[in-house]
Amino acid sequence: MAASGDGRNQPPSLAGFDPLACDPALTDAVRREGAGDALPTLASLAELVGSAEAREHARLADAHPPVLRTHDRYGQRVDDVELHPSWHWLMRTSVGWGLHATPWVAPAESGAHVARAAGFYLMNQLENGHCCPISMTYAAVPALRLDPQLAERFEPGLRAQHYEPGAAAPEAKAGLLAGMSMTEVQGGSDLRAVATRAERASDGSYRVTGRKWFTSAPTSDLFLTLALAPDGPTCIVVPRVLPDGSRNGMHLDRLKDKLGNRANASAEVEYAGAMGWRLGDEGRGITTLLTMVTTTRLDCVIGSAGLIRIALSEAAHHVSHRSAFGTRLAEKPLMQTVVADLALESEAATALAMRLAGAVDREEHDLLRLALPAAKYLVCKRAPTVVAEALECLGGDGYVEDSGMPRLYREAPLNSIWEGSGNVTALDVLRAVTREPESAEAVLAEIDAAAGADPWFDRGAQELRTELRSREERRARRLAEMLALCLQGSLLLRYAPDDVASAFVSSRFLPDGPWRTAGTLPAEAHSAALVERVTPSS
Repeated sequence: MAASGDGRNQPPSLAGFDPLACDPALTDAVRREGAGDALPTLASLAELVGSAEAREHARLADAHPPVLRTHDRYGQRVDDVELHPSWHWLMRTSVGWGLHATPWVAPAESGAHVARAAGFYLMNQLENGHCCPISMTYAAVPALRLDPQLAERFEPGLRAQHYEPGAAAPEAKAGLLAGMSMTEVQGGSDLRAVATRAERASDGSYRVTGRKWFTSAPTSDLFLTLALAPDGPTCIVVPRVLPDGSRNGMHLDRLKDKLGNRANASAEVEYAGAMGWRLGDEGRGITTLLTMVTTTRLDCVIGSAGLIRIALSEAAHHVSHRSAFGTRLAEKPLMQTVVADLALESEAATALAMRLAGAVDREEHDLLRLALPAAKYLVCKRAPTVVAEALECLGGDGYVEDSGMPRLYREAPLNSIWEGSGNVTALDVLRAVTREPESAEAVLAEIDAAAGADPWFDRGAQELRTELRSREERRARRLAEMLALCLQGSLLLRYAPDDVASAFVSSRFLPDGPWRTAGTLPAEAHSAALVERVTPSS
């Protein structure tokens, strides 16, 4: 590729690129995990994601954040949020492509969850904020199925590929969205500290009273809400609008002014006797809601993998066109090594995310119980670092809002915090190892599938076994990182090209590594080939 010909040495716009064509790690994983038939459809979605129109909608949705309207002109409570038309375009696109709840009706091993994960990964490369309600709607279905009557009532609307914004009774809408309302100011991640109350009513419903500190996408139609019922913490399904069309007792006090994820509204909500229906047994609300959290954790991994990938695409595109000191940046050995290192991180994150989606399709519950929190820990932790390095590849231009990189950078820490921050997720890894040994057996079997492929990897797998026996709380982060790293290494050794697998293992498993900054690959890594593999074409 040559530098731009206008004499200004500026790369051409990335708009119009094909995010699928430069991502063999994704296409290979989609085929491997049983969803190869979906690739033509994914190619059409990828064309849309890379278009100038879609990228402009992403920019506008972030530049025009939600606006809270608590009352109308007559002083009546409306508790509504004004969202930019580009937000609605993004939502309509993701729902229309079935990236919310449609896979749940497909038979096991059909590849439906993998195909959906790949589409969700692509849309996260476009704009992350709207993916939050898409993810919560996806996760609500398996939770609702704990009550067949509630599932029969609401699941068809949640699965419908029809986006219908606005406040109306769920029964009156062609398409529904679901959210969850769990954390409170005094508890945060400690859900046992719930103070919101749920009182039984004579008709079998409940009345919810209390304050929630974080409720994302408050314009959703249903909220799976944690509240303290007479027999303990309980999950209550609270509709935004009651069956008779009147507004439920959910008051939006304010919207959070967040670091990133600005297109998506997150609200503090006051429940004032809001009516809802119990989901699961009283006293089992945390367990019920963890069904939903587990699924949204998968989307945290997929979303962070997508974010890593678009940051890599931006960096690779820039250095393939920009020249310095008489040579294209992509031909400079040190820049090659930096971008190659980011490419390795992307390949590993993508392979692991799609493997987990395949495990959902195949109902590999033991594997998911441990591999999912470990993957969530590492992949989401790596995203801010990768995005920062990618931003730096653009130099000063990357620090300017017009480049789009600051939006990615602000977004990058979110998934590591949502659905359990680093410590919470690492402790969940430790809990799975301690209480559910079959989960460790399943993960070790997956890792051992690459045994003998590389001596340094084998050494790392042996160190993992030693760490699994220690089970010390203070070392929980180390355990989570080692588990995820070994899973990534196993997948790349089995399925990635030799250039990718050998560079990943030599930079992540040697005794003197891994180095903690990008661009420190060993000399034998084929950096030029790695960069060529992931660079968007002009």
